[in-house]
Amino acid sequence: MRNLKENESIVVLKGDFETAQYKSQSLSEYQHNPFIEALPPIFDEDDVMERFMVTPRITKQDKELEPNIRYHTLKRVKNFIQPLPIHFLVERRLSTLIRRGYLARNPLDKTFLERIRVLNELQSEEESSIKSIDERLNHIRSTADSLSIIGISGIGKTTAIERLLLLYPQVINHQEYNSQSFNRTQIVWLKIDCPYDGNLSTLCKSFFKAIDGLLGTRYLEKFGYLNRVTSTMLLHMTSLASMYGIGVLVIDEIQHLLHSKNDQEEMLNFFVTLSNTVGIPTVLIGTSKAQKLFKGNFRQARRAASDGSIIWDRMAEDSEEWQFFLETLWELQCLKTRSDLTEEVKEAFYYECQGITAVAVNLFILAQERALFDEDNPNEIITKQVLKKTAKEDMQTIQPMMKAIRTNNFADMMKYEDIMINLDEVMLNHRRNTEITGRIQEAFKERQNTIDFKRQNTVESLVVELCSLGIFDVLKEAAIKKLVQGIVERQPLETDYNILKAEALQEALTLNQQEKEQRNKPRAKIVDVLPLLTFRQKALDKQKHPYELLKASGYIKNPLEEFY
Repeated sequence: MRNLKENESIVVLKGDFETAQYKSQSLSEYQHNPFIEALPPIFDEDDVMERFMVTPRITKQDKELEPNIRYHTLKRVKNFIQPLPIHFLVERRLSTLIRRGYLARNPLDKTFLERIRVLNELQSEEESSIKSIDERLNHIRSTADSLSIIGISGIGKTTAIERLLLLYPQVINHQEYNSQSFNRTQIVWLKIDCPYDGNLSTLCKSFFKAIDGLLGTRYLEKFGYLNRVTSTMLLHMTSLASMYGIGVLVIDEIQHLLHSKNDQEEMLNFFVTLSNTVGIPTVLIGTSKAQKLFKGNFRQARRAASDGSIIWDRMAEDSEEWQFFLETLWELQCLKTRSDLTEEVKEAFYYECQGITAVAVNLFILAQERALFDEDNPNEIITKQVLKKTAKEDMQTIQPMMKAIRTNNFADMMKYEDIMINLDEVMLNHRRNTEITGRIQEAFKERQNTIDFKRQNTVESLVVELCSLGIFDVLKEAAIKKLVQGIVERQPLETDYNILKAEALQEALTLNQQEKEQRNKPRAKIVDVLPLLTFRQKALDKQKHPYELLKASGYIKNPLEEFY
């Protein structure tokens, strides 16, 4: 079993913190529910496109720089994210998953407290298990669904789900609802990665660590110590998920569970209980290996993906979405001569990447790098020969897998299960919504010509560059973005990018220093006289609600633990 120090290296996706601002709801079932009313409005396709898309900026001036400088500029392309029809499908599923999961978990309803009371009682009973939750909560309905997303490695599953989760605030602090005191912390989403060894105990510790990182609590220390059995930690995990009103729990890399010594049916049962009984919607993400988890028990498999499964296949060569993706990517050249996207080049490009997003982006970057320093290519042109040589020499480690995909050789594919979509030797062709693709393409081209898009594009590029410098030890990305937006909006649209960058860098350095001095500023003597004010100031410095810090420090007891 892993110790706590090893768990300190867990990387957790973090989003924004907000104070609840309640919005009127169009649907009657979403009304009078603080957890739903505090969410952003339901996004339309334009909203998703605007917030999802990331198009790195490569200017005319960038293309005139020396090759060694342009080599670094090319790395901006790694941030490229292009909205595709499947992204809109996932967003719609995620949006309904969160909201419908809250229908039976309205914090104003007595069943919400009843569910938490039962879970707290189970935690104190030594013989309790996940099965006990089913028995004790079977009279309380659940409206939560679960979703599985299965796709080959590098297709963009994790990037997409993280980008879509960040459309929502992660933590919402409620203080007052309808003029009544309503102190509650809501975690809208939580994403954790399944540990490589598939250990359920480590998965639970990752969950505790994630909440501690968000709220400054000490649940990992309290519930995750070494002599805790997994079943007990699972109970604490379900209790916390319910208490904090987690809107959706995303578990990535679930194929690692196949490495576990635990019974796979027990694992599935845990996910099913979390969703169907406790009421927490779940999204399970994995490679094609993960399909093995759902093969043993049809009932469990059906319940573990009650909202269906999304099979994320690679883009077909003749599909409109692949043509659109490649054409958009092709605009991000940083070479002396602009290479034309001829039919020969298109064919060679697809042959080497097979419509896999991550492979395509890396091939594009590496091909440009090769063209930059190739003495036999003085005009720096991407040709069919350059693409083939790049794939053969710079991407040789993945060539066996690419050959298996290219030839549809199932015997070879079995050696590389991560690249298989269907383990039953029947390739599933995901239906592409060409109508949506067309609308996306039209909207994208229209947006490229608007002032708002150009300004937003500049803001995104500047934020990425400033954050990547790693010199701001106090400023968060949100503060940098706000600063950059102010600079871009007050300058003329034609202002040179490097001028904006210099101004943004200077202002960010100044603001970073001011924030640092403010944090290190000695407290007034009154703080020693009134210790509660000290906690209030610490909470403000950490951008947290004072209630949470006082609760974590023992000044405020948990009413449920105290009375139940």
